[in-house]
Amino acid sequence: MATGPAVNNDFYDDLGERWFTAQDDPVALLRAEGEAKQAWVSAQLRERLGLSPRRVLDIGCGAGFLTRHLAKGGHQVQGLDYSLNSLRMAQKGGMSEGYSRGDALRLPFHDGVFDVVCAMDFLEHVEDPKAVIAEAGRVLRPGGLFFFHTFNRNFLAWLIIIKGLEWFVRNTPPQMHVLRLFIKPSELEAYCISAGMSPQAWTGVRPDVWRSAFWRMLATGVVPGDFRFVLTPSLKLSYLGVAVMV
Repeated sequence: MATGPAVNNDFYDDLGERWFTAQDDPVALLRAEGEAKQAWVSAQLRERLGLSPRRVLDIGCGAGFLTRHLAKGGHQVQGLDYSLNSLRMAQKGGMSEGYSRGDALRLPFHDGVFDVVCAMDFLEHVEDPKAVIAEAGRVLRPGGLFFFHTFNRNFLAWLIIIKGLEWFVRNTPPQMHVLRLFIKPSELEAYCISAGMSPQAWTGVRPDVWRSAFWRMLATGVVPGDFRFVLTPSLKLSYLGVAVMV
């Protein structure tokens, strides 16, 4: 049960084509960040499971950015989201099949049927991330991989990820993120262990502040097309990780 302000998940239903085209919107940051995250996920997947095609579940797939990336790599990918409008955009984005509506707390799949499960930019949007991770573990086979991306819960994350977007990116909806739902890495590690998974690798993700695109965004509220994110050892803000089902 919520014990504070509720996160706003409804705005995803109204994005429509803006999922793919908007620059005056935080969804443009999601697209840019996705490039860095997708490259890391693909590299970890190859390193740990080899080059063979794998069966992948993308929980909270949104408009299907990661889903399509992995499908292009030859994997059999199932995207799942609760937002019907987001799923419609995912189907329009170049991969018409492989999407379904579902509840992350009650995944509509049998035990142990996936080689890989992803929950990217999703865990901070639910009230019970531990239960979501337990469900992800349920549908993973032994030796399978669970990939996640979320935000750390601290003052710096509140200042940069929440207030920074409100101050410097146009059309940021109210309550897009709420600090109480951010997850400390130690908490996420405990959730994975409770679900029978062993965390194996972590990396932080941050904007490339050395590119002029970062400063142009601060000045205009519009995310330039050449805005980029980079990986960093620090997990203070945004972080990626992978856990292995034992």
